[in-house]
Amino acid sequence: MLKQRIITALILAPSVIAAIFYFPINSFATLLMAIIAVGAWEWARFMGLNNTSQRLVYVATTCTLTALLWAFLPIANTWLIAFGVTNEITSVLWVSVGWWLLAALLMFSFPKSSAFWANNKLIIAIFGWLTLIPTWVAFMVLRTNNYTLDEFQGAQLLMYLFMLVWSADVGAYFVGKSFGKHKLMANVSPGKTIEGFLGGVVSAAILTVLVGFLLQWTGEEFIKALLVTLLITSISVLGDLTESMFKRQAGIKDSGRILPGHGGVLDRIDSLTATAPVFALCYLLLA
Repeated sequence: MLKQRIITALILAPSVIAAIFYFPINSFATLLMAIIAVGAWEWARFMGLNNTSQRLVYVATTCTLTALLWAFLPIANTWLIAFGVTNEITSVLWVSVGWWLLAALLMFSFPKSSAFWANNKLIIAIFGWLTLIPTWVAFMVLRTNNYTLDEFQGAQLLMYLFMLVWSADVGAYFVGKSFGKHKLMANVSPGKTIEGFLGGVVSAAILTVLVGFLLQWTGEEFIKALLVTLLITSISVLGDLTESMFKRQAGIKDSGRILPGHGGVLDRIDSLTATAPVFALCYLLLA
């Protein structure tokens, strides 16, 4: 399994990096929507939709909602030179933050909380839209940052987010495997440990320190970055555990089988669905 994970990661990572840095904005937005569509296809299983036509309806609805945001919040005008990001986009990010706060409450009270949503397909569908659609918005907010002046600045922001999540995942995996004894959320994901979580935080913090030295950050910038790192790594675990909660309720191990050794697309982007909107909002508030 580990060998498969490594091989898949070695194939995916260069592709992801190339797309982030070299895809034109509209092509990047389209590719991202396609990934969201696959995520919606997999999310439909959490709703108990096993019929292909029903799952396609959910995918089509998700893509339509995303396309409407694309139409009414044009990518080319994401950033307004005089005022920053449009209020509508900022509102979408805040709605996402509200959803993840609710998700945290549902997760910490699971399985009792499942009585509220487990048998209601519409509620689970809405949870899926709140998870997937703001992720697309957040990615576009980050990617288009200062694009007219420096087409790679937004790509660097996105790459830093990916590196934070990846380093936290790697640190959590190896520390958890080697030293994990105390369960983090046994009712949701028995494999997650407190030691693994702390290993992920330390790993991401080391990355941030290295980046800070390379970019010659000031002391204040170091403090802000480390606080954001702590927040992002914690939110990353929330995204992972939330998906685990839905999978456990649905009685499935992986969201899909499209990525050998990793499961489905949701299994790979669950942390990013939670961290991207929060990271984008932190950048808006602190930059």
